[in-house]
Amino acid sequence: MKIKSLTLIGGMFCAMASASLSAHCQVPCGIYADDNVFAGMMKDVDTIEKAMTKINEGKESINQQVRWVNNKESHAQSIQDTVAKYFLAQRVKTTEAEKSPATYQAKLALLHQITVYAMKCKQTTDLQNVAALKKAITSFKAAYEGKALKKAVKAAAHGHTHAPGAGHKH
Repeated sequence: MKIKSLTLIGGMFCAMASASLSAHCQVPCGIYADDNVFAGMMKDVDTIEKAMTKINEGKESINQQVRWVNNKESHAQSIQDTVAKYFLAQRVKTTEAEKSPATYQAKLALLHQITVYAMKCKQTTDLQNVAALKKAITSFKAAYEGKALKKAVKAAAHGHTHAPGAGHKH
């Protein structure tokens, strides 16, 4: 009888705990498809862009401005959480470093760029940060899927990439 009670209590605890989990629980359930994750990240970017545009227009009441700021920061944090909890913790495997160090480093560099540009989107309303974030996500997606990998590897070996329109000559 005690075992049934403990099992029931344990099951209830797990059900309540699972309700508070965020983007992914890190259990290999197979529910989250990479395409859906990338689409969600791009939806976050679009929301950040709209929020920045509304904030920059300055036509809203102070209350609505605050709501746009909070919304912008929430979506930027969502991108950072996805990078950490989904890609770094689960999808970009450390075994890749043994097989192809350059590929692994390129992916890590792009994930770092995504995290930094998401942070800059929190800190500012500069739409160039949104463009750079979108480009970093697109570049990572291509590298992650094995497309345009040479370009990503070259950028990582170079040490950095440039925001749209920026750069220097070698």
